[in-house]
Amino acid sequence: MPRRRLLGTLLAALLLAPAACTGGGGGDGTGPAPSGDVPGDIVVASGRDVTGQNGVRRRLIDAWNERQEKAGHEFRARLVELPGSADEQRGQLLGALQSGSSAYDVVNLDVTWVPEFAAAGLVRPLPGALVDDPDVIGPVAGTARWDGRVYAVPFNSDVGLLYYRRDHLERAGLTRTELDGFGTWRTLENLIDVLDEQDDIPGYEKGWTTQLAAYEGRTVNAVEAFASAAGGITLTDEEGRYTATVEELTRGIAELRRRTATPYTLPDAAQSDEAASLADFADGRTTFLRHWPWVYRTLHRTFPAGRLGVTALPGRAVLGGQNLAVAAGSRRAGKAAELIEFLTGKESERCLLDAGFAATRVSAYTDDRLRCPADVAGTPSATPSGERSDRMPRDGADRPAYARTVLLPALRRAAHRPRTPLYGAFTQTLTARLGPLFGTDPPDDATLARTLDAALRRVLPG
Repeated sequence: MPRRRLLGTLLAALLLAPAACTGGGGGDGTGPAPSGDVPGDIVVASGRDVTGQNGVRRRLIDAWNERQEKAGHEFRARLVELPGSADEQRGQLLGALQSGSSAYDVVNLDVTWVPEFAAAGLVRPLPGALVDDPDVIGPVAGTARWDGRVYAVPFNSDVGLLYYRRDHLERAGLTRTELDGFGTWRTLENLIDVLDEQDDIPGYEKGWTTQLAAYEGRTVNAVEAFASAAGGITLTDEEGRYTATVEELTRGIAELRRRTATPYTLPDAAQSDEAASLADFADGRTTFLRHWPWVYRTLHRTFPAGRLGVTALPGRAVLGGQNLAVAAGSRRAGKAAELIEFLTGKESERCLLDAGFAATRVSAYTDDRLRCPADVAGTPSATPSGERSDRMPRDGADRPAYARTVLLPALRRAAHRPRTPLYGAFTQTLTARLGPLFGTDPPDDATLARTLDAALRRVLPG
């Protein structure tokens, strides 16, 4: 595929990106409306859906509305997609909820925002039963709580993965091109050393790329390096208090420096975001790419069958995703909670997984009898032959082929970013203070660690 057409396909998908049987209590939308709720539209505010214009989130809401109509209820849900970057969407939600507006009933929050919105009283506590379920993946369930209470329900999750090009491995003479994870970063470096010895891999420049520009991507890569360093470094405790030492920061920075060193990393990674790194990988400039689960489907639109692989990152990967919460000012809070129960139920999570999201429930990955209902699944194919138009490989139960063997284990091992109401200040500080590491004359690890330690102590309680 010509580069211009390939990049156009990938970037079109990127423009849609955001930075997955229900329980009791009327979760199927057919129970009576809780008393006190005002009939009308339940407005769901969310970032854009990576699965397209008529994406799976909208289809799930449409399915709930159909069930409400059949039951003779007056409630309907309506999805409002917020424009702009994740930071801009956060600002819009904060502004609306802090004003006391009842414009939004349900808000789709990045997992890092939950403590901030909860501590500020902008979202309501929810029944613990919505999260205290062994079917909800453990680390994912942990993103829904703050200060001992449940304030949100995991909707779709996210975790860093390592994508790779099998055609490059074949060119390097490797007979085994199905990789099943790397125990350490050194194992990956050894493989990159073999690739670097080749001179007949078209377009190849460096072993891997990632997202190191001055935004959340740099924070994610840093937290992954810190969590993977000797001893596993966490920066805050469960109450959001800063707990790291200069010695720990020095080890974490050393690991980040190693991962982003010039011999292995594409130099452009220092200015790359999700779009740029994805395009460089698709164009063959690197063999490996650190990215999120949703690009599995996107890349299969352009890669020939059998050429793309995906496995776990070396060490620990960072957990991402979005959680649904009920706005404090909602006049339909009871019904909004019922809608959330439906949107995060077992069948809905299977729909999210099929569409390309990382589901939040174990059953979506392991229960072969569980299927996405026909009224949500959408058109399975756009070809007369019956072949799926998305070209995404699927297993015998029609899930994305990597879901059970790669994605679920990665979610279970994932590391949290610091959970604090001051996350915005934290990530801005970390991103800025680590900037010199990617400059032309980077300081030594200990000097940078002392600078970072002092800055984090100023913005976080400790």
